[in-house]
Amino acid sequence: MYDYPLKQRTIGRLLADKARRIGDRTWLIYGDRKYSYAEAHDLSNRYANGFADLGIRKGDHVAVMMPNCPEFIWTIWGLGKLGAVTVPLNTAARGDLLRYFITQSDSCAIVVASEWADRMAEALTCKDDLRFFVAHGDAGTKLAAFGKPVVDIRTLENASPREPDPELVHANDPQYIMYTSGTTGPSKGVISPHSQAHGVGRSLAQNYGYRSDDVIFTCLPLFHGNALWYSCYAAFWADCTLAVSPRFSASTFWDEIRAAGATQFNSLGAMTNILLRAPPSRRDRDHRVRQAMIVPLSRESYRDVADRFGVQVTSLYAMTETFAVTMFTADDPEVKGASAGRPRGLAELLIVSDDDDPLPIGEVGEICVRPCEPGIIMSGYYKMPEATVRDTRNLWLHTGDRGRLDADGYLYFVDRKKEAIRRRGENISAYEVEMLVAKHPSVLEVAAVPVSSELSEDEVMIYVVCRDGKTVSEEELVRFANRNMAHFMVPRFVHFIDALPKTASEKIEKYKLKTWAEQNRTSLWDRESVGLKLER
Repeated sequence: MYDYPLKQRTIGRLLADKARRIGDRTWLIYGDRKYSYAEAHDLSNRYANGFADLGIRKGDHVAVMMPNCPEFIWTIWGLGKLGAVTVPLNTAARGDLLRYFITQSDSCAIVVASEWADRMAEALTCKDDLRFFVAHGDAGTKLAAFGKPVVDIRTLENASPREPDPELVHANDPQYIMYTSGTTGPSKGVISPHSQAHGVGRSLAQNYGYRSDDVIFTCLPLFHGNALWYSCYAAFWADCTLAVSPRFSASTFWDEIRAAGATQFNSLGAMTNILLRAPPSRRDRDHRVRQAMIVPLSRESYRDVADRFGVQVTSLYAMTETFAVTMFTADDPEVKGASAGRPRGLAELLIVSDDDDPLPIGEVGEICVRPCEPGIIMSGYYKMPEATVRDTRNLWLHTGDRGRLDADGYLYFVDRKKEAIRRRGENISAYEVEMLVAKHPSVLEVAAVPVSSELSEDEVMIYVVCRDGKTVSEEELVRFANRNMAHFMVPRFVHFIDALPKTASEKIEKYKLKTWAEQNRTSLWDRESVGLKLER
């Protein structure tokens, strides 16, 4: 891996250098199409100059609502070479939320794909200060009613290939405003400098041992930090190849992996469960994959994935606001397989109480992070100074997540602070309830949420998605839970659902589940109402 000093970490400087050093090497695989590092540099130069011809300048904010495709990368890197700020939009956003992203971010232009043009037109009825749209696909006619110029994205490729002046953009200049998922309230726009994404790529390439002959595969959405930073920038810093799929499909996943020659991929917990619950196949090890990064990781998934698919399992703890705070690497002992790893020289960790008092080793509290290097953490929340001050108080970033550290410095994630359930004096981890219930052979996915109790505090409720062709009764599921967890954790309420509401980055929208549960409290299946006694 070729290293670069902090001040050089802008996409313009680094991509120009890679085009000179390894220009012929394949940078991107998308289906049957391949692009070299030199082509990536040329195309992003053309996009930069195309946007400049449309009036985009350093500091302008441009919203981008596009699917996984090569044009997404040329767009965000072209804007980055100008010093403009990309606002990647969650493609599941619509209505008020979509309007909020665009107006709160002060976006002056929008790049939008045809499949979301109608949704964009509906959300932006009152948005009058946009300069123009860039249409990806046949979106122009749907956006024409705004009376703003609509430019076909393909015309950007005809702009000058001249390299924009790299001296105009600095490592601490903002490159992205990335919105948190907003599962519990208004989303915050995280201001990410150029150096932050490069810090992520650098640390992953170093600590996971990515090589120049690797092919890093992602089917997660590029608008989200997981795919963009932890796959795209990781491949970029390893001088290797990125393979991008439009989306996750359990039925085609391994075929895509084989076709791309992938040697590494990232997986979310739900993806991992789906892959593991597919029928065993004689082709389970018919691939080149060396490593798989799984978030979150459990001891069970660590062993199941390693044994079945023959890959090294890694994991980490990170947020949009941060970097790879901790990493579980292929060299870490299996006994730590339920952890998110330990810091690798980039961060200090502190576990604190609700009063911000440091807690001893082994006790659960809020995870606080302090970077050990400049430029690897957010600059703040856009137009939210109060939130910035609140979450960075006492010289620590307060993550809102709860966890614990062991004596060896390994971090164990417990749950989101606001997702913790308190029942009759006991703090219950929603994450642990979900992981334990999900072991039932008929269960595909589960989400645990608090429901207000008649006795104050909370009761535990679970929403359950069953596997195709499988059924299980509420009573059987509760008895299964009773056999596998502490009695105070056992759900009181159970509700079966066809699919959990999720953001496009696969985070469960628990606020929707909580709201529905409270509104339908009297009709919920209730183990106390049916007289089901627990074993203690």
